[in-house]
Amino acid sequence: MENDATHDDITDDDTNLSHLGRMSSDHFGSVNTPVYRTSTIIHPTLASLRGRERILYTYGRRGTPTSHSLETLLCKIENGAQSLITPSGVSAITACILTVCSAGDHMLMVDSVYEPTRNFCKDILARFNISVDYYDPKASIDEISDQIKSNTTLIFAESPGSLTFEVQDFPALANLCKTRDIALAIDNTWATPYFFKPLDHGADFSVSSATKYIVGHADAVMGTITTNAKWAQPTKKTYTLLGLMTSGDDAFLALRGLRTLAVRLKQHQASALEIASWLEGLPFVRRVLYPALPSHPDHNIWKRDFKGASGLFSVELDPCSEAQLAEMVDHLSLFAMGFSWGGFESLILPCNPVRTVHPFQSDGQLIRLHIGLEHVEDLKQDLQAGFKRAGYF
Repeated sequence: MENDATHDDITDDDTNLSHLGRMSSDHFGSVNTPVYRTSTIIHPTLASLRGRERILYTYGRRGTPTSHSLETLLCKIENGAQSLITPSGVSAITACILTVCSAGDHMLMVDSVYEPTRNFCKDILARFNISVDYYDPKASIDEISDQIKSNTTLIFAESPGSLTFEVQDFPALANLCKTRDIALAIDNTWATPYFFKPLDHGADFSVSSATKYIVGHADAVMGTITTNAKWAQPTKKTYTLLGLMTSGDDAFLALRGLRTLAVRLKQHQASALEIASWLEGLPFVRRVLYPALPSHPDHNIWKRDFKGASGLFSVELDPCSEAQLAEMVDHLSLFAMGFSWGGFESLILPCNPVRTVHPFQSDGQLIRLHIGLEHVEDLKQDLQAGFKRAGYF
């Protein structure tokens, strides 16, 4: 039995996150699919070895019951035709791009994109004669349309941007891509498919760093790619040819994380909204870049398209020196400095967004916060103490 129950009649994500992808009857009643660590799969017949007789698992790199359980659950939550797991978020992004783009093609990349994606475009795609232009995340559809060339094959979005949190009008972008026969991909790490389902809004690809909220415990690195039916087989071919795979241990950790995604995200959102609202009231805070706040310039788009907001946002403070900044962040007791996010822990990151189209408009100190699962009042006290050390009070 491949799956104890398909639950096709259940559409609620909270229930599906708890039940889909379980193969208890195949594994002696285990609630969760166990960790499979394997390379070689023993084939029962020559026909199986030759591929004439289908068996579900043929080689460790091509999938195990652990990875299959995870991909089954992801695919259902994403409303996709196929989900694949990769060794990292970056590898999911690059596999997506390489599935669509060939030598001589052109891609439009959002200017607020995750920096490793920008580096891949600059350092790898250029070597293969794939050209990339960047578009402003706040550009109108007409402005984006004007940047499309005869050889444009892919438009890549990240909404909200993971440093500056612009929310794109994704349905309008999807309509543009459909009318021009261009593939559309989005990095959906911030919202996860629990808060935003890209394929329901017209995307061909939904990619994410599962390292963040899906794993949720800062103890595994992974990426995901979910596609519609049109791109399922080409993506699978690229995935296989690139030799991508994820270990059974990491697949198990991600599957475990998904079981609690709904309750964790709701808590991240509640705490982040409270802290973001508190920050807005401080005199040295110039703006808080969190789409769930009514003050955010894209709040109405976010409210229309998203089911919720995660725990990641940025805040612009009055200018401070490097020494003042160090006084603030070096001695925090709960907020730690780190480049990731999406785990149970709160993080802080001073940042300087890289832009190609035009510089990010800020003359203050931009700081990104990930609000974890600690008590909100404790987090406020930690930040307040840091602000005092920096001389803001």
